[in-house]
Amino acid sequence: MKRIIVPILLCALLLTACGKNHGESDFKAFSERLNHLDTLSFNAQVRAEYEHKTARFGLAYEENKEGGRVTVLAPELIRGVSAHIKPGSSTLEYDSVVLDTGSLDSFGLSPLSSLPAMLRAMRQGHVDSVWEEDGKTVVLLEPDDDLKCSVWFSKSDMRPMRAELITDGRVTVYVEISDWTESAKP
Repeated sequence: MKRIIVPILLCALLLTACGKNHGESDFKAFSERLNHLDTLSFNAQVRAEYEHKTARFGLAYEENKEGGRVTVLAPELIRGVSAHIKPGSSTLEYDSVVLDTGSLDSFGLSPLSSLPAMLRAMRQGHVDSVWEEDGKTVVLLEPDDDLKCSVWFSKSDMRPMRAELITDGRVTVYVEISDWTESAKP
């Protein structure tokens, strides 16, 4: 009986490893594609978890070769406020408006900087682990020592659907992604 069980367990472990490698290779192809896009745009519902409160924002992200822009869609009071991201930079520049939403962690992550941080993780992050959950491929990324980012992708086209940004050992930002649109030069 033991002789039958051991080969079955070994096969199960090998099949599990193959699934991980397949998900990891799919993510690496996505990341490579993301690094060579001409344009990218998407909308996001962002929930920021501060120490003593929760804040919700509707944000739009647009990017081209000149840089990126995060625009507030909600709350209505600050609708239209934009922040610019220059290529190769991790800082946001606001259009003549000072908007202090407060830092979520000791590293300065904010709701508006969460989308560029998420994209940086998808472009440059080390793949820590890959698994399947609810029919989606989930990738845990580590772009640096201060940030981890879990991203849920549709299995059919590796389109990002949601993400969680983890800093200071806790999830500080939850992102629901919609209207993901990308284009590359033919």
